[in-house]
Amino acid sequence: MKSAEIRQKFLDFFEKKSHTIVPSAPMVIKGDPTLMFTNAGMNQFKDIILGNVRPKATRVADSQKCLRVSGKHNDLEEVGHDTYHHTMFEMLGNWSFGDYFKKEAIAYAWEFLTEEMKLDKNRLYATVFEGNKEDHLDADNEALEYWLQYLPKEQILYGNKKDNFWEMGEMGPCGPCSEIHIDLRPDEERKIKPGRDLVNKDNPLVIEIWNLVFMQYNRKADGSLENLPSHHVDTGMGFERLCMAVQGKTSNYDTDVFTPIIGEIARLSGKEYGKDSAADVAMRVIADHLRTIAFSITDGQLPSNVKAGYVIRRILRRAVRYAYTFLDQKDAFMYKLVPMLIEVMGQHFPELVSQRVLIERVIQEEENAFLRTLDKGIKLLDKIIEKTKAEDYLTVPGNVAFELYDTYGFPLDLTELILKEHGLVVNRREFKAEMEAQKERSRSAAAVNTDDWVELISDDTQEFVGYDYTETEVQITRYRRVSTKGKAFYQLIFNITPFYGESGGQVGDRGWLISETEKINILDTQKENGLTVHLTDRLPEDLTQVFTAKVDLDKRVATENNHTSTHLLHYALRKVLGTHVEQKGSFVSDEYLRFDFSHFQKVTDEELDKVAAIVNEEIRKNYPLEESRAIPIGQAKKMGAMAIFGEKYGDLVRVVKFGESVELCGGTHAHATGQIGFFKIMSESSVSAGVRRIEAITAAKAESYILNTFKMLKQMDSMFKSNRGILENIKELMDENEGLKKDVEKFTQESLKILKEALKNEKRVIRDINMIVRTVGMAPAAAKDVAFQLKGELDNLVLVLGGVFNGKPHLTVMINDTLVKDYGLHAGQIVKDAAVEIKGGGGGQPFFATAGGSDPNGVSRALERAEKLILDKIN
Repeated sequence: MKSAEIRQKFLDFFEKKSHTIVPSAPMVIKGDPTLMFTNAGMNQFKDIILGNVRPKATRVADSQKCLRVSGKHNDLEEVGHDTYHHTMFEMLGNWSFGDYFKKEAIAYAWEFLTEEMKLDKNRLYATVFEGNKEDHLDADNEALEYWLQYLPKEQILYGNKKDNFWEMGEMGPCGPCSEIHIDLRPDEERKIKPGRDLVNKDNPLVIEIWNLVFMQYNRKADGSLENLPSHHVDTGMGFERLCMAVQGKTSNYDTDVFTPIIGEIARLSGKEYGKDSAADVAMRVIADHLRTIAFSITDGQLPSNVKAGYVIRRILRRAVRYAYTFLDQKDAFMYKLVPMLIEVMGQHFPELVSQRVLIERVIQEEENAFLRTLDKGIKLLDKIIEKTKAEDYLTVPGNVAFELYDTYGFPLDLTELILKEHGLVVNRREFKAEMEAQKERSRSAAAVNTDDWVELISDDTQEFVGYDYTETEVQITRYRRVSTKGKAFYQLIFNITPFYGESGGQVGDRGWLISETEKINILDTQKENGLTVHLTDRLPEDLTQVFTAKVDLDKRVATENNHTSTHLLHYALRKVLGTHVEQKGSFVSDEYLRFDFSHFQKVTDEELDKVAAIVNEEIRKNYPLEESRAIPIGQAKKMGAMAIFGEKYGDLVRVVKFGESVELCGGTHAHATGQIGFFKIMSESSVSAGVRRIEAITAAKAESYILNTFKMLKQMDSMFKSNRGILENIKELMDENEGLKKDVEKFTQESLKILKEALKNEKRVIRDINMIVRTVGMAPAAAKDVAFQLKGELDNLVLVLGGVFNGKPHLTVMINDTLVKDYGLHAGQIVKDAAVEIKGGGGGQPFFATAGGSDPNGVSRALERAEKLILDKIN
């Protein structure tokens, strides 16, 4: 059974069981401050499980793209080294929101695995929660009784809290879980040792394939548990592991999910898979990481140095390092694998096909950049090795290795690999201490302590009225205290709100919560788990009264102008550059707008002028806002609405239209384009391969910029005593300046020639040595020029010049090569010793050296000292 068929059979099976099949949410999460990536199938249903959103369907199933690489679920270091860990993987899952519970979930799982997938019942094991005294929880005997209907008692095991109690985080929904494991070992091994003895013992052939989570409880901030009002089922089955079991393989990487990609890696690298263990690990790492990187890019997350982008860059660099070290790939390599990835997964994930060029270009540029870093790191490491050996040490300090890692992105394992070849090691204890110190700094900077929600009014819905109103009466339904960096804040939830919570690139509203006796500042508004959360620095005296929630209208309008301008800019870019242009990110505040888009070369000044002209024309046409709220997404697409790939859209969406610009958007907008007034592009730059960025201002900001620019031009024009126009005057000034520069240069050369002749006339001859020691009034560069000229014109020259330029003393020493050899003179040593008199330092080669200092009064003493050092040598 091929992997595509296995995936489809899962979806078809649960559709027959009355489940609604939903598409995979983006792997990169936006709008959830607690998560960067989708690391489990339940993430897109988090709002439902928390009770903040009512489910559209009580039974759901899907195949979800997931990424586990940091935090609690950190599989990165195992990837490639074992047979079943991955960074990006598919999670097959089925959910019940207050519908069926343990009995049906276990029955469905058993039926699918044994009847649909035809897995051997004798190889399957189930685990159930053994209970926990600290949480006052009994063993999950209910799940045990249901499993006994399908499995003999010896194939059911009790598991501890770590393995069989699932929690969303330190707080929130949780509950016991029941894992299904499969024993894939040969029959001979199974006879020697039963599979039950190897469950959850990290045996690569006795592995968990499905986890059935029964969400019954809510974990509070103090650690206690309370019952959830509705019980939910959340299951997750590793698609790659299921394929391994069904296809009779002993490694995920031997299934048709990976074998075509590994085959292409082998072909391009000239290595044969299965011949060398180190090369095999490298091929598995690259095959796994390629999928992660490609899907991240399609979901709108490009490699970068911050947050989610940093994680993706780290994964990509790990793959490049394996290719570099173990497959001898010194040039960009991974981008060539994208066509094969599309062949394997493109049918189920068409975004790979539509964004192929972008994926290839981003990966290629990132590969080239890191290969340059590797080259630089290796050169630095060579110096470290040389220094360590010179000092007769065998250990490189951990802080040195950490600097290579932290500053230059040079991985520790690669550092250790190269050092091993030279008989050296890294002090891992010191390295680990440096790493922990950095992590602690990061944790301290980001640490947020959150109390439990205090419920004032039982209301699980919240109405947003901010499209129509900026002021309304509200009540606080719940609040909680949060503290970070020693400061306390409060998060408030209203029953109704005109405040827009930060999302879709638009910043959150600010404003006030007003009562008869006080006015509290709302500092920011965020979206969290489907709720609009208002941040304040204090609580009202009376939390139960009716308040007026008032949005800062000036800030809102300025933000709306910028948001609407991003839509007009998107429209104009597609018109000027082509329909390949797609939005790749945006930021909209009251100050400015930033718009990232796909395009593979710099936008020319002429193209930018055309884009700005179209946007301003659309503004002058004063198109009114036409919006359609809560319409089916299919209908929106028929209207021509543009969706941003990687954004999560529900079944019902909002369409925003200004003239011919039609987009799916949940943000707030100008009532008509004329409100924007004027649009001005401030910059165009590169974000990464295939992605450009435009920053712009509008309305009052743009007007102020134009007025200030004209004011400056007027001031500049008034400085000239001519009516020919500012450009003519500036050109004449530049020409005049160029002429003066040439005159000065000519005068300088003449002066140097005169000085040079004067120095030649002042030389002292000691034996056969021509010695010149003198103060000069010139720049250090001019002194150097004179020194080299004199060296070519006088035999056996010893020259010492000292002077002060722009208040700073300097020294120059030039010695003929023959004298260096015959008398052991060394210009670098002489200038270094003499520079003490000018409170400075310097050095150089035996025949030429310079020094600088801070004490101009010491120049004559420095010359005397240098002369004495020379005379001592030649006498």
